[in-house]
Amino acid sequence: MAQVTVTIDGKQYRMACDEGQEEHLIDLASRFDRYVAHLKESFGEIGDQRITVMSGIMVMDELAELQKRVLGMESEIATLRKTRD
Repeated sequence: MAQVTVTIDGKQYRMACDEGQEEHLIDLASRFDRYVAHLKESFGEIGDQRITVMSGIMVMDELAELQKRVLGMESEIATLRKTRD
């Protein structure tokens, strides 16, 4: 198990990940840090825990939208395959 240190909102966190996934984890943490920074710019200092929760909800909202788009595309692909055959 590999270990990396990531920085979110100016705080460092030591995290474990599978070997070879270090850069991926660092990238994910960096992206999450940008969500936190965006919320801090929008709302100011409203507390670390609240900012973190709000950032997590933003990430989940984005994920839900992307999942919806994928399902729509999969449906389109299935329709195109049926019309092709």
